[in-house]
Amino acid sequence: MKKILVLGSGGQIGSELTVKLREVYGNSNVVATDLDVSRLTAQIKEDGPCLSCDATKAEQIAAIVKEHKIDAIYNLVAILSATAEKNPMLGWDVGMGALINCLEVSREYKAALFTPSSIGAFGPNTPLNGTPQDTIQRPQTIYGVTKVAGELLSDYYFKRFGVDTRSVRFPGLISYVALPGGGTTDYAVDIYYAAVKGEKFECPLAKGTLLDMMYMPDAIDAAIKIMEADPAKLIHRNSFNVTAMHFDPEEIYAEIRKHKPSFEMVYKHDPLKQQIADSWPNWMDDSAARQEWGFKPEYDLAKMTVDMLDKLSLKLK
Repeated sequence: MKKILVLGSGGQIGSELTVKLREVYGNSNVVATDLDVSRLTAQIKEDGPCLSCDATKAEQIAAIVKEHKIDAIYNLVAILSATAEKNPMLGWDVGMGALINCLEVSREYKAALFTPSSIGAFGPNTPLNGTPQDTIQRPQTIYGVTKVAGELLSDYYFKRFGVDTRSVRFPGLISYVALPGGGTTDYAVDIYYAAVKGEKFECPLAKGTLLDMMYMPDAIDAAIKIMEADPAKLIHRNSFNVTAMHFDPEEIYAEIRKHKPSFEMVYKHDPLKQQIADSWPNWMDDSAARQEWGFKPEYDLAKMTVDMLDKLSLKLK
């Protein structure tokens, strides 16, 4: 039975991944941590072990790994793209500090390590449509720089020290559970909240801005499946392209209006988010993930929209 440590259980991914990991491996076998434990949901606090952990301090991670005999770490600690651009050094210190600590602890205690990468690891010189698994990566954000450096470091620790490092390049993630934390694709979450609340939505990205997206259940499934994959079948490790759908603001707006005909959207341009979005691919080729470990998303835009509206209607009652 795996003993798993989740760093960042209070975040957008961690709040759902922690719950799913406990369903799969047992509540007592998944240790949830966050810098501020008050960010953890009531369910996470009640169902299993929860601890405060500053991932920028290696000794804190090591103490938990040693005490709980951890053999797999999910490192979800990062400052997201738009937020990191406002404070680049914080983005670097948190993203890279947590990663190098996790790599060193994993090397010492022989633990496997998952650290998500991102579509932000690509830049304007990358092919925009069908972005290949292996291609040029020259991002123009500090978030993207940390992700490329993270991919390289993770591969280095695998080849140099035998650390079982694995990751996926997530597109924009959409969830009804936890609010996003300052990413460029956050509009695709915020728009559903506005629709359910009956508010006019102000879209920060321009009409026609195409971006890759994924519903959180598929992202959680990918994070677990890649760590369960047969290593003998993995040609790549850090990091696999994964995606489920791609759309622009008009397309998601039109899909929501099928269920909320009176819903209104206007454009309120955010130059920073637009600049970042324009530097990212329209959609990625994820054939390597499908071939090497069987990645297969369940949700498209229509199916996700029905579920998001239903779940948010219950949540916001």
